[in-house]
Amino acid sequence: MSQASDNIVIGKIGAPYGVKGWVKINSYTDTPEGIFEYCPWIIGDSKEYQIDQWRTHGKTLVAKIVGVDSRNDAECIKNLDIHMLAAQLPELGDDEFYWRELIGMQVVTTQGYQLGVVKDVFNTGANDVLQVKAKANDAFGQKERLLPFDLDSVVQTVDKEGKAITVDWDPGF
Repeated sequence: MSQASDNIVIGKIGAPYGVKGWVKINSYTDTPEGIFEYCPWIIGDSKEYQIDQWRTHGKTLVAKIVGVDSRNDAECIKNLDIHMLAAQLPELGDDEFYWRELIGMQVVTTQGYQLGVVKDVFNTGANDVLQVKAKANDAFGQKERLLPFDLDSVVQTVDKEGKAITVDWDPGF
């Protein structure tokens, strides 16, 4: 079995659905049905599960998981996270990145000023945003900065191996 750091949370098991072991599924994937493309699932901390069948029920997804055969079995896995192995993710091109790859990278301006470390990445609707936790002795008094992840104007380079992002950004902003 892989280490937990190699796992990505893609959903959560919901309430039991019926008496034959079916459960509701809360999907965190872009399209809710996309969660079923990443099997086997790792539910909880370590056990792998296969999906026997799934379907939509109104606005909800429900699934029958192999080995979960009763309502009591379904209750035992209720509210547990659904993980997938990071190795199951599709390969990306050189100029594409998974958010998880950016978290923890150092952010440096084109002038060499260390802005801090990427704490999180999120989408505002207009673009992705890097949440950068500033270094403790930030000369500009910043504790955190929000930078648009715009490859055309702000982000100049992303060095996956060196774990660094170079940005064209005023550190005083």
